[in-house]
Amino acid sequence: MPPASPARAWRVVLESIEADLLEQRLKPGDHLPPERELASTLGVGRSSVREALRVLEVMGLIRTGTGSGPSSGAIIIATPRGGMSALLRLQVAAQGFPLDDVVTTRLVLETAVVTALAAASSSDTSAAHAVAAAMEDPALSVEEFLALDAQLHLAMAEASGNVVITAMMAGLRTAIESYVQAGATRIADWGAAARRLRAEHHAILTAVDAGDADAARTLIHDHISGYYAQAALSRPSA
Repeated sequence: MPPASPARAWRVVLESIEADLLEQRLKPGDHLPPERELASTLGVGRSSVREALRVLEVMGLIRTGTGSGPSSGAIIIATPRGGMSALLRLQVAAQGFPLDDVVTTRLVLETAVVTALAAASSSDTSAAHAVAAAMEDPALSVEEFLALDAQLHLAMAEASGNVVITAMMAGLRTAIESYVQAGATRIADWGAAARRLRAEHHAILTAVDAGDADAARTLIHDHISGYYAQAALSRPSA
């Protein structure tokens, strides 16, 4: 199998596992093959396998363990039915959604996330801060930077405690990842863009941690819409 492009790599893994779940070739109690085997079979890197497994874990379909023995690796813990099955199918359907609609939906979801985080009496944003710190590494490739970017936004959704928004973000992640990667190729000075994105992430988290919901909403809106404007991808109005 020829290697997948960076923009599709983690999606290839996700779609393969989703198909096995929906067709019941995988069921609760089954273990997924090791990361190395999945990467080799599907022609992707191990980082792409980990990204796909993270989405499935957020959606409550698998549990991952470390070490060795029967509890290690990734195990199926639920069968996608009803709403969960619909969310999995959203991964495929979202690839055909109009870009402006996806961006507008993302703005609605992520402004709700930061509002909830800022308004909460206590929010654990440590996971998002850890990803933001990892994004400071100047040696990151564009693909690695954007994979961490997606992880940071998902970490904020998870921290909000709203499982519906988190699942919807995971369901739309296929479409989001696709055009974020495409947008990066249109930005002439990626180094400057990356510095700006890092600064914006830190500003958003600072506003959230300070309980400033108004500032957090403005910052996340400008962060998301600004990237698409810079990459000449979209002109979101929400």
